[in-house]
Amino acid sequence: MTDTTVAIREARATDAAAMARVHVQSWRSTYPGMIPNPFLVALSEPAAAQRWAAIAEARAPGQGAFVAVDVAGALAPPGTVVGIASFGTRRVAVEGHTGEFHALYLLDDAKGYGIGRRLMAAMADRFLAAGIRSAAVWCLRDNPSRWFYERLGGLRVAERPIRFAGSDLVEIAYGWRDLTPLARLSAGPEVR
Repeated sequence: MTDTTVAIREARATDAAAMARVHVQSWRSTYPGMIPNPFLVALSEPAAAQRWAAIAEARAPGQGAFVAVDVAGALAPPGTVVGIASFGTRRVAVEGHTGEFHALYLLDDAKGYGIGRRLMAAMADRFLAAGIRSAAVWCLRDNPSRWFYERLGGLRVAERPIRFAGSDLVEIAYGWRDLTPLARLSAGPEVR
C-alpha cells in the first residue's frame, strides 16, 4: 500500500455518518474489557454522527477534523472512510502543552499502514499553522494502542483517574512540546 492509496483530507459535515461508523466500530473493537460492554453496545452511530458533523463544520485556526479515505479500494470499497481524527484547544490542562489531539480512530483493517501517523502529522501541521507549537493526547492507560504515541515521539507527561461509564479508569497524557518533528512525519502530498 502506498501513500496515494489512502487520502488524508479535512473532514466535511457530509462525512459525519462515515466518521460515526469508524468511531463506534473502533470503540467496540478497542475497549472491551476496559469499558463496560453495555456502554459499548449502546453506542449510537446517529448520535455520534451529529457530534461529528458539528466537529467537521468547526473551521477555526487550530481546530478541526480529518478523515482518511481509501481512494484505491485497498482496504475497503473505494471512497470508504477508514480513519478519523480531531484536534483543538485543550480540554484538560497539561502543563507546557497548548493544543490537544482529541480523537484518533481507525478501522481494524486500516491499522498498521501508517494512516494513524499521517493523521497525527496532518493535525500537528494544522496546529503549527495556527501558531500552536505544543499539544497532548489523553488515552486510557490500559489501551494497547497507547504505545503508538510513544513511537511518534510523545512523552508521558501526566496521569489522572477518571470515572467513565460507571468504571474507575486511569488516563495517561502523551505530549509533544515541539510539534515540528511530528508534522514532518509524512502527512502525504494529498492533504488539503
